[in-house]
Amino acid sequence: MALHVCRSEGLADIVALLCTTNEAFDRVAMHGTRNAILRAQAAAVGLPLIEVPLPWPCSNEEYEARMVSAMDQVRTLGVETMVFGDLFLEDVRDYRIEKLAPMGVQALFPLWGRPTDELAREMIALGFEAHLVTVDPSKLDASFAGRQFNARLLDDLPPSVDPCGENGEFHTAVSAGPIFNAPLTVAVGETVLRDGFAYADLSLR
Repeated sequence: MALHVCRSEGLADIVALLCTTNEAFDRVAMHGTRNAILRAQAAAVGLPLIEVPLPWPCSNEEYEARMVSAMDQVRTLGVETMVFGDLFLEDVRDYRIEKLAPMGVQALFPLWGRPTDELAREMIALGFEAHLVTVDPSKLDASFAGRQFNARLLDDLPPSVDPCGENGEFHTAVSAGPIFNAPLTVAVGETVLRDGFAYADLSLR
């Protein structure tokens, strides 16, 4: 959605995508999405992908060291701004701004402060299709893992859960929407409980 807003409102000329991955499992860090889907998303968006492989487990010090290395590659593209989809967590926003400032890179938050219930329904109305691929069972029942992010899901969420999962209740993988030149066809596999999270395995068909 942040990419869609940047493109539709002319906020920034996006030249690349950046994503951290788990080098031990060949999946996106935290979300657990297969790297094959990540790369298919980038191809469908029509942008080059900069992958930042992280060890598992990964300390914050190692994370920051690898991000600094990745930023060397980012700056060779002449990048002056990095875009984030953060919504209202001020500590996360401030952390990003603080780490980018010494590199001469600004942080842009095109979705900041938008009411999350309205935003969630707007994304669905725009044609974004996504599945919940990671669920924190301490905040949301594990049975939500693998479900499609749609109006029915929003209606089923407990009042304590943010409609966009901004407090870490869930993470999603997008397979279609206005940012894609063609939708991805995905299949939902088994759900695995690991390290305190429920991961729904999504694969390309």
